[in-house]
Amino acid sequence: MIVRIATVGQYRLDDAIIAELNAFDDSIEAAVAAANDEEFQSLLAQMHKLVTERGAPLPDDEIVPSDVILPPPDETLEEAQKLLGTDGFVPDNWE
Repeated sequence: MIVRIATVGQYRLDDAIIAELNAFDDSIEAAVAAANDEEFQSLLAQMHKLVTERGAPLPDDEIVPSDVILPPPDETLEEAQKLLGTDGFVPDNWE
């Protein structure tokens, strides 16, 4: 799976990480629905950390489509409320 963190870069993730990514996504959906900014920011940072620490960064000159695009680190709760789809940031078909 190729995951892009907007404004940061792309990472190749092993399939074993997908379940963890989906768990963060579910928790983020709940935090956004509850308008809990502190929880949203914490979970988003943890999700980014999972991707950047356990994923392999793609070189800048390697152009491949992203399977998932995560919001940038400075995403606000209000922006997430507008952009979050019914499947969250990670589509359910990646489970």
